[in-house]
Amino acid sequence: MSGYLSEAGLTDDDARRQAAEVLARVEAEGLESVRLVFPDPHGVLRGKTLMPGALAGALADGVTAPSTVMLKDTSQRTAFPVWQADAGFGAGALTGSGDLLLAPDPATFRTLPWAEKTGWMLCDVARRDGAPLAFAPRTVLKAALARLAAQGLAMQVGLEVEFHVFQVTDPKLSPADSGMPAAPPEVEYLTRGYGLLGEERTNALDEVIRLLRGACDGLGLPLRAVEAEFGPSQLEFVFDPGAPLEQADAIVLFRSMAKQVAARHGLHATFMSRPRLDHAAAAGWHLHQSVLDATTGRNLFTPGGGAALSDTADCWIAGLLRHARETCLITTPTVNGYKRYQDFQLAPTRIQWAHDNRGAMIRALTRPGDAASRIENRVAEPAANPYYVFASQIAGGLSGLAAGVPAPPPVEAPYADAAPRLPANLGEAIQAFETGHLFRSAFGAEFTSFYARLKRAEWERYLAEVSEWEQREYFGGL
Repeated sequence: MSGYLSEAGLTDDDARRQAAEVLARVEAEGLESVRLVFPDPHGVLRGKTLMPGALAGALADGVTAPSTVMLKDTSQRTAFPVWQADAGFGAGALTGSGDLLLAPDPATFRTLPWAEKTGWMLCDVARRDGAPLAFAPRTVLKAALARLAAQGLAMQVGLEVEFHVFQVTDPKLSPADSGMPAAPPEVEYLTRGYGLLGEERTNALDEVIRLLRGACDGLGLPLRAVEAEFGPSQLEFVFDPGAPLEQADAIVLFRSMAKQVAARHGLHATFMSRPRLDHAAAAGWHLHQSVLDATTGRNLFTPGGGAALSDTADCWIAGLLRHARETCLITTPTVNGYKRYQDFQLAPTRIQWAHDNRGAMIRALTRPGDAASRIENRVAEPAANPYYVFASQIAGGLSGLAAGVPAPPPVEAPYADAAPRLPANLGEAIQAFETGHLFRSAFGAEFTSFYARLKRAEWERYLAEVSEWEQREYFGGL
């Protein structure tokens, strides 16, 4: 199956063989539609739905989408001046809401267990002529993995994702509620109070867990465990470790699935870190990672002898810590995510590491002879873009290996330590990202200027809005 994607170098023999298998499967299963989706810069899936008769052409030639879908902030506003001659990417580039090219990846094909006779496939995003788009999430991660492979290394990541599921009491569907962004739904909790790992809480959430677990099974997602988390209506899903690209694909599919399945049952799933609800607990995303010898598969984080850390793990941690402030814009990309960083709340507030201490930013789980030795970076929020996050860990870790400087000593009391603090808000994170050098070097100037501008649009809208706190604090008394 040849076509424009072959001419542009966006497919190969394996992909063409897999495409033929997808077409056969669509026909054999009697599918009536196929969703072609792609992650935007926020890690949110967008896409088009094709009928089976159009799928062969899409697999050969790709499909197009307006370039503005990759230029929108979290309110769905286009954050770049696309109606000018230069939108920030060079004269004529990504202007006028012109087309981007979506290249389906047949290796990602699935059928959706909750949507009748519906297939699903991820796409890579490129410029209309097939040239790479510097900030397309899958492209960014693939480039980072290529740099890692050039050093003879591979990465394995494991995901622990916390989130909330609520009962919807008012979906806010009136025209007055449909702004940019739309009014959030009104909800109530599914469980009462706090109780980490409480069996009765697990039982109370069993119907929701069964819905989501069944969908994970139907999608082939590598779910390992489900936990009732600390706060009301809060869950944690834990996935088997795997390769970064496959894990990033899995987590964006999981988040989209959770929201879709919940909505079909009158529920609302959210990956917002700290919902503004009475007694809600903040949610985090804990990223376990290890580095392997790409040839032998040996875990290079497993220490030898009586050492607490291997040399590779030591320098990898050092790199992550050295660039932690500028990386926060990627790991914690929303205004809300910084409100999770509070002392004594199982969230990091300082740039440090520790042995098996959940208050530190990086938790080292390494033992001599333990092939599962790894580190856990606890800094990210659940809504972060996983492609950018994994790529950021590779960039920081490789910089540490290149420098060859070991990490500072581990801490014992993470909330009493004098280590530098993580950014206090999104504005500080933007400044650290722009003034740092890591991502301009690793991802390129176009990515860094794009991402800083995108997040600044969100930050400036937040600063311009009069909050409930201000109204309560000043309106009556001043």
